[in-house]
Amino acid sequence: MDKTVLITGATSGIGKATASLLARQQYKIIICGRRLDVLEDLHKELSALTAVHLLCFDVSDKTSVFEKIKSLPVEFSTIDVLINNAGNAHGFNAIQDGNTDDWDSMIDSNIKGLLYVSKAIIPQMVARKSGHIIHIGSTAAKEVYPNGNVYCATKHTVDALNQAMRIDLNPYNIRVGAIHPGMVETSFSKVRFKGDEERANNVYKGFDALQPEDIADIIQFVISRPYHVNIADLVVMSTAQASSTIVNKVK
Repeated sequence: MDKTVLITGATSGIGKATASLLARQQYKIIICGRRLDVLEDLHKELSALTAVHLLCFDVSDKTSVFEKIKSLPVEFSTIDVLINNAGNAHGFNAIQDGNTDDWDSMIDSNIKGLLYVSKAIIPQMVARKSGHIIHIGSTAAKEVYPNGNVYCATKHTVDALNQAMRIDLNPYNIRVGAIHPGMVETSFSKVRFKGDEERANNVYKGFDALQPEDIADIIQFVISRPYHVNIADLVVMSTAQASSTIVNKVK
């Protein structure tokens, strides 16, 4: 497969599962994340399958984003697919009890980070009049739930940016789409609940939650469509989940 895919947030969850699946499909992979030790382990694992390059940076660090992407060796410099996966939820409080540091962290990674990485890569796609951008959103992009306030706002922004990018980049033949997962069993809730493993694990008990591999499989399907096909907006939940707050759990 002579296509290069850059994945942010590749050290865990959906990003890691996607990198692993696409490596098996022989895509060239650029794995990005903040944890160098995890990136190095993943690089070693995937290099047995395909050509892999790692970039260690925080998407919220604008200078680092541009420097790292500019540093790519020539064999990885033409990015065919950008998967904007990095992002997090921090805290689960009513708006009046919210922690402003949590707000800043979510806005910096979920919105500004997505914009910085996109800005660093879009010009080459425009010049080629070819490329594919996929945003990993959330069902929180489509509805608001109690205590979700700022997180939901950031994912609503991802939804809006997905639509705006598709309009702005339409003259340049660039595909733009978003995948909005419901509850996926990853470290997401552990981060949101600040390391409270019992509380985090309870989120996924009593039903068959989506797994990172489920979303990776969908991403692989989306990017492998004929170029005239663009899957613009896709919401996916487990069978047990009807909305962000309605989940059919075993009593």
